[in-house]
Amino acid sequence: MSNSSGLYILLVSVHGLIRSHNLELGRDADTGGQTKYVLELAQALAENPQVERVDLVTRLVNDPKVSPDYAKPVEVISDKAQIIRLNCGPRRYLRKEVLWPHLDNFADELLRHLRQIGKLPHVIHTHYADAGYVGCRVSGWLGIPLVHTGHSLGRVKQQRLLEQGTKPEVIENYFHINARIEAEETTLASAALIIASTNQEVTQQYGIYDHYQPQRMVVIAPGVALERFYPVPQNWQEPPIYKDLQRFLKDPQKPMIMAISRPAMRKNVGTLVKAYGEDPQLRHLANLVLVLGNRDDITTMESGSRQVLTEIFQLIDRYDLYGYIAYPKHHTADEVPELYRLLAKTQGVFINPALTEPFGLTLIEATACGVPIIATSDGGPRDILAACDNGLLIDPLDIKQIQDALRTALTDTEQWQRWSSNGLSRVRENFSWDTHVERYLEYVRQLPQRRVQSMLSPLRQGPASNLTDWNIPDKNRLPTADRFFVCEIDNTLLGDSDALQKLIERLHNEGHTTGVGIATGRNLDSSLEMLEEYRFPMPDLLIVSTGSEIYYGPQVIPDMNWQRHISYRWQPDAVRQVMEELPGVTLQPPETQGKFKISYFIDEEKSVGFREIMRHLRRHRLHVKGIYSHNMYLDLLPIRASKGDAIRYCALKWGLPIKRFLVAGASGNDESMLAGNTLAVVVGNYSQEIEKLRNYPQVYFAQGQYAWGILEAFDHYDFFGTLSQTDFEMNGHVDPEMQKRSEAITEGVLSF
Repeated sequence: MSNSSGLYILLVSVHGLIRSHNLELGRDADTGGQTKYVLELAQALAENPQVERVDLVTRLVNDPKVSPDYAKPVEVISDKAQIIRLNCGPRRYLRKEVLWPHLDNFADELLRHLRQIGKLPHVIHTHYADAGYVGCRVSGWLGIPLVHTGHSLGRVKQQRLLEQGTKPEVIENYFHINARIEAEETTLASAALIIASTNQEVTQQYGIYDHYQPQRMVVIAPGVALERFYPVPQNWQEPPIYKDLQRFLKDPQKPMIMAISRPAMRKNVGTLVKAYGEDPQLRHLANLVLVLGNRDDITTMESGSRQVLTEIFQLIDRYDLYGYIAYPKHHTADEVPELYRLLAKTQGVFINPALTEPFGLTLIEATACGVPIIATSDGGPRDILAACDNGLLIDPLDIKQIQDALRTALTDTEQWQRWSSNGLSRVRENFSWDTHVERYLEYVRQLPQRRVQSMLSPLRQGPASNLTDWNIPDKNRLPTADRFFVCEIDNTLLGDSDALQKLIERLHNEGHTTGVGIATGRNLDSSLEMLEEYRFPMPDLLIVSTGSEIYYGPQVIPDMNWQRHISYRWQPDAVRQVMEELPGVTLQPPETQGKFKISYFIDEEKSVGFREIMRHLRRHRLHVKGIYSHNMYLDLLPIRASKGDAIRYCALKWGLPIKRFLVAGASGNDESMLAGNTLAVVVGNYSQEIEKLRNYPQVYFAQGQYAWGILEAFDHYDFFGTLSQTDFEMNGHVDPEMQKRSEAITEGVLSF
């Protein structure tokens, strides 16, 4: 971490198309209010003197169908803010609903980014369920507080779709709604702070979740960029887009009723067209202007957008609204403020008739330009109108109520002026980004005192769940460590209490840049029990079940990519069935078994030899790795799994050369991690099966037993001192070959 007192804030917004200029708002369902929100939040945070750095992390898209801007790995927003784009699945642009299988890779790429810059953020702030999924893992791995903004919620969407008659299987097939809801539940349980835009979002939307915890939630309304959204100046000239609108309209001088949104079903624009089309007085009073994103050919658009636009065009034809309604095909983000000012100049009204509206950024933008608003009574508009008193709420399904509200705004000149003035004065008090950031930072500064145990962590119900004095650090040293110590628990770390205490003292006093890991045949619960019992500090890395599971501290978060990687050709049921054919082989108790580990007792007097057991499995075309230790224990693992493989995977993933890992063991169970390019030590009380490693150049056989042997190795390798920096520089550079291998692992195409 930097010694600076300024905050480093990491914003994560995975989907959509995000760039620092000319946002393609309304391009599709994924490029709307959220992309605008996170960009403006990043800009506003960077302008605050309490903030040192802001990284807005999103997905890199290298697709000829979209701008090359989205393929730039780094884009500078300002001197303290930048957009970081990370690889996530295919290069092409994908809608958010199909990104779920690639989010673990995104998490790994985010870790690599942090490793390269050699700096940890003070807070990770995620946006939407997909980023929440990523943030839960990364914040849990690193021990960094997680802040989350939902923007919209899966359970609410599911309810609305079911109420509209959509079949559950259709909802699941298209939206992958169950994965989204599960990610939201986990995020709610793990986040130290949930930022909502409205009180209704807190009570009614989050309130239907199992992990609803209102004490962790705060309402901070989004801000509006007042330097862009301001009332009509004296020297204002009609914008170029006005000419585009004029070609639709018979009488372009009339006031305007304007709606700006994506062409989505929930935006309910069709009902607005019906209300306008069925009211001759409204058509006489004002023109209707619909700015519904950008399009070239609606036949090539997503089915939902195509359906909405087709309905609108049919309604225009049914009510013969030609000459009364404008629906431009294109507009830029820079033209949106001018559209609001044009609306104010004609003394028109802005309307948001959405069925649901979590907040309504367009409402405060229009308000900041002096335009009265008519808005749905659902969600955010209630809070906006309560604060600004600059318009009316309507039932979005009540056509008469929509018509009456629009007529009032268009015919009562005094009321229009009062609403306009109210909005202009009050929007600055309640919805400026400066106000938002001040409240935001006030809560963020409190987060170190509000640590939350992640629901991903087995600790919450495991043996350490009630620990109050066990040494559990706040941060994981994996991203910043320049060397790593990993050892087995049984007969290596444990066995001599005096040696163990001396080892803990040396790690504390000398290992300031040293990461600490455990690699054991024990399962997770058993490992944590033993470490807690002997007061060994919580490790940064836990490799358990003989290398078939990897967890990262301090919140013990599983590495899901490792599980996917080792699942290659793993057939546990078939393995158990084939092993039943052999004599002298007995399954160990259930608590020793794992999803990717099958453990047996071997009676050498009755059983065939280890090599024959493995040949037996191979003859049945089973791709299994066997690890035999103490002449009686056999662990069968996926072909890609072992302690050694797990350590090398972590080295690649976290960007630390394997030559900077000191590993300690005592039995055949440890052979895979001792052999190779690691710095290895075999403690003096080792099992005879490991004697074959004695002539390996990188394996040191210590005289001391148990932890005394490890302490001996610390001095032998000068581990805390002049350990060579040849292969590793703490300056953010990563070996290109190492990075290439790591990318291959996360994509599931490389085996060790």
